Amino acid sequence: MSRFDEWKPPEIVEGQDTPWGWRVRHVDRLVLGKRVDIGYGCYIMAGAGVMIEDDVQIGSHCSIYSVNTIDDTHGPVVIRKGAKIGSHTTIFPGVTIGENATIGAHSLVKKDIPEGETWFGVPAKRWGKYVSGKEYCSSWGEWADRS
Repeated sequence: MSRFDEWKPPEIVEGQDTPWGWRVRHVDRLVLGKRVDIGYGCYIMAGAGVMIEDDVQIGSHCSIYSVNTIDDTHGPVVIRKGAKIGSHTTIFPGVTIGENATIGAHSLVKKDIPEGETWFGVPAKRWGKYVSGKEYCSSWGEWADRS
């Protein structure tokens, strides 16, 4: 039995933590897919729209901003199906994270991440690309089996 077999969409109330300890501002502008797993302490500022597609995993203490009041930027954030976001990551306005992309913990994502790629760092930079059970590590210049 998968932990998502009995998954139900969370009831999200403006200004309150969900039962899992994460919070959304501008709940009406959040689109949440199925089997989404969001860790404790996450904050989603959905003022300009945030879409999180099916089967996305977001680690604890992440921040997703579609509006940034520091530099007055705004734009929808899209996290595509199957993406994985490491704990303590911050995603800035206007970013799309591609399908099955992986973002390492403690990253700052300021630009779009292509599908299937692994990025991490401050700011996040490309590490590799996942293709058919193998991952290419650009820093090592070789393919590694991920199965």
